[in-house]
Amino acid sequence: MYNNKKVAVILPAYNAAKTLALTYNDLPLQWIDYLILVDDGSEDNTALIAQELGIHYIIQHAMNKGYGAGQKSCYHKALALGADIVIMLHPDYQYSPKLMPAMVTLLASELYDVVLGSRMLGKGALEGGMPFYKYVANKCLTGIQNVMCNANLAEYHTGYRAFSKHVLAAIPFQDNSDDFLFDNQMLSQIIYHKFKIGEITCPTKYFPEASSINLTKSIAYGLGVLGVSLQHLLARWNIYQSKLYK
Repeated sequence: MYNNKKVAVILPAYNAAKTLALTYNDLPLQWIDYLILVDDGSEDNTALIAQELGIHYIIQHAMNKGYGAGQKSCYHKALALGADIVIMLHPDYQYSPKLMPAMVTLLASELYDVVLGSRMLGKGALEGGMPFYKYVANKCLTGIQNVMCNANLAEYHTGYRAFSKHVLAAIPFQDNSDDFLFDNQMLSQIIYHKFKIGEITCPTKYFPEASSINLTKSIAYGLGVLGVSLQHLLARWNIYQSKLYK
């Protein structure tokens, strides 16, 4: 608990056996009240390692439902536990858990409603090994999204996000995709509802065991992002409002 705020960290996991302990060992546990992992139908021993590490709550999906579905289970559990601040971190050790105290402080002080750990602030992404084509694609998509969403973020595609509970209570995240597009839809909803977003620079590690989507899925994701941005623009201009923005 920090400043009378209960903190939950959620870990949406799929085949994270090789990196889960690395992530866990860097967590600032003294800042965390609830540690929640969803094992989304992993084919390795992710759940067993989570138990051995002593993770507080482990939710197992009998089959792989998708990245977004895993997050939905995590958020519902965190809210049910009464968390005031919820931090989503990929357990693939790409992002540094050591940034959590800074993220918690920014939210607990009510300076922001949402804090993003951005790989694109500074030179951390390329220095950490992000493939150049992914770096360029990230920059291009982010530029388009900023124009269409009337925002000014350094990155829309980070897997490191912290939320105040009132944000999760206000946006209809349950209606979002069960796949990788979930994150982008969620951030679009947050911008649409004019919540205050802060960003902090986040060092990044790319290595063989870290999770990544293949080229085909990356292209589908990029097209999906453009679709979300168009829906956001239409809702912002009061032309058409999908259920994501109600």
